[in-house]
Amino acid sequence: MKIGCPTEIKPQEYRVGLTPNAVRELVGHGHAALIQRGAGLGAGFEDADYLAAGAKIAADAAEVFATSDMIVKVKEPQAAERALLREGQILFTYLHLAPDPDQTRDLLASGATCIAYETVTDARGGLPLLAPMSEVAGRLAPQMGAWTLQKANGGRGVLMGGVPGVGPANVVVIGGGVVGTFAARVAAGMGAEVTVLDRSLPRLRYLDDVFGGMFSTRYASAGATADLVAGADMVIGAVLVPGAAAPKLVSRAQLGDMKHGAVLVDVAIDQGGCFETSRATTHDDPVYEVDGIRHYCVANMPGAVPRTSTIALGNATLPFVLALADKGWAAACREDTHLLQGLNIHAGRLTNAPVGLALGIDAITPDDALEL
Repeated sequence: MKIGCPTEIKPQEYRVGLTPNAVRELVGHGHAALIQRGAGLGAGFEDADYLAAGAKIAADAAEVFATSDMIVKVKEPQAAERALLREGQILFTYLHLAPDPDQTRDLLASGATCIAYETVTDARGGLPLLAPMSEVAGRLAPQMGAWTLQKANGGRGVLMGGVPGVGPANVVVIGGGVVGTFAARVAAGMGAEVTVLDRSLPRLRYLDDVFGGMFSTRYASAGATADLVAGADMVIGAVLVPGAAAPKLVSRAQLGDMKHGAVLVDVAIDQGGCFETSRATTHDDPVYEVDGIRHYCVANMPGAVPRTSTIALGNATLPFVLALADKGWAAACREDTHLLQGLNIHAGRLTNAPVGLALGIDAITPDDALEL
């Protein structure tokens, strides 16, 4: 199979879908790899590194899309890239379709088979291709929030750890999954007073057992959430409903109860955001203000540390890329029900029910798609 990897064109996105080590593995399995010129530069990989691994270098994205059987990317294809997809081609990348009707429509029209990193599952019920980027985003969230809290950046002027005689910042993390856990660990490590909210009592017990007094936990009732958000200097939104739009857990009305200059960091923005006032921003212009509350809603946070993110993502995706290349998408998905859960679109049909519910589109099951 010929696997193509184009340069990412989303603003301020420096990650790349394949590392030279991944190319070496693919070539070792008898496949061909085509990398767009300069695709890896943002993550510190030269074209010479890919050539040494056995890849060929393409002049532009059009060549990559036109000659490859499978496209491996990081972020969802932008409009110009979607126009290059063709019937029968495999697209393997993050998609986040639920809040993006334009992308969904274009991918359905392309006839391509689209497998989303974020809905591939594992035997423990986890999301193994989302986890590495969730770990990165979780670690980044308090760092970005602390920067936004600085007065020069429009924030309250609060230091995360305080100083002797002055209390630390009050940080609330909504969601105790991978993002929330790493965000809480880093915020607590910076000296902040941290509370994690979640609706899963087993998860709250786990966090208490493992992290002890590092941070507090509370059940995420509407009342508890409202009270804690009102007293927070920083709120980190870390809620995920796999494949579906994120629930809106903080309303615009609640902003009026918050401290002026407090910060909302919405890590769920890829799925539409978990604050009513969230809208996607970029690393070029990451912060905006609503009713005196600073919002940091960058939709590709891990892109800020592209080398770490690229290597971490590549470690997770490589086994699936090899399976798809070695066996073809249908055989690979028949053998691996967890990979099958990543199938979002095939032959002009939507195959993810939560996306269908969010966008009002009829969906078939992934198993039905295998029979098409």
